[in-house]
Amino acid sequence: MEAWLDVLAATDIAQWVRFSRWGYAAINTVHVLGIALLIGSIIPLDLKLLGLWRRLAITPLAEVLVPVAIAGLIISVISGSLLFLAGPNDYLALNVFLFKILFITLAVANAVNFHWRIDYSAGKNALRLVGGVSLLLWLCALIAGRLVAYI
Repeated sequence: MEAWLDVLAATDIAQWVRFSRWGYAAINTVHVLGIALLIGSIIPLDLKLLGLWRRLAITPLAEVLVPVAIAGLIISVISGSLLFLAGPNDYLALNVFLFKILFITLAVANAVNFHWRIDYSAGKNALRLVGGVSLLLWLCALIAGRLVAYI
C-alpha cells in the first residue's frame, strides 16, 4: 500500500499540487465551495425531513436542493482527491481523515438508500430517521474535515 501511495505522490499532478504557488490554495478554495454547496443544501433538506417548515412541500424543495447537493459532492470529491495527492501517506496516517472518509461514505449511502428505496412519501418517522442520520453524518464529516487541517 505504501509503495502505491509513493507512486501516487510522485505523479506530475501531485507534484504540482504540492509545490505550485497557487495550486493547493486554488484547489482548496474549490473544495470549500463544493462543501458549501453540499452542506448548504443538505442541512435545509434534513431539517425539513425532521419536521421543520410543515407548510412547505418537500418535493419542490428537494427538486431544487438535491441537484445542488450532488454538484457540491462531485466538486468536493474531485477537489478533495486532488488535495489528497499532496500528501497521501500523511493523510492516511491520520485517523481523523479516515473517520472523515467513513462519515462521507455512510452519509452518501444513507442518501442513496433514501432516494432509491424510501423516497419522500415515507412516513414521518422514516423521514425523521433519515434526516437525523443524514444531518449527524454530514456534520461529523464536516467537523472531521476541519480537524484534518489542524492535526
